Amino acid sequence: MIAIFIAALLLITGGFQSPATLLRRAWLFLILSDLAAGASWLCYFRAMSLGQAAEVAPVERISVVLVALFGVWFLGENLSVRA
Repeated sequence: MIAIFIAALLLITGGFQSPATLLRRAWLFLILSDLAAGASWLCYFRAMSLGQAAEVAPVERISVVLVALFGVWFLGENLSVRA
């Protein structure tokens, strides 16, 4: 569903390019990203079935902060109030 939404968005904005033109490395990262997202949701649903929502949800939501910090630490990104 996400792939369809993104393809439609890219078609509307004029940023769409044929998937055949993507490099192997780009395909690899797309596939790994998809697998990681799927595994994340499976772990989240499993945690929800084992624990209370009030305990599980805050741990899952802290991932946004961790992504921002990892971007700074590992990728050298700039962290700002807007970002």
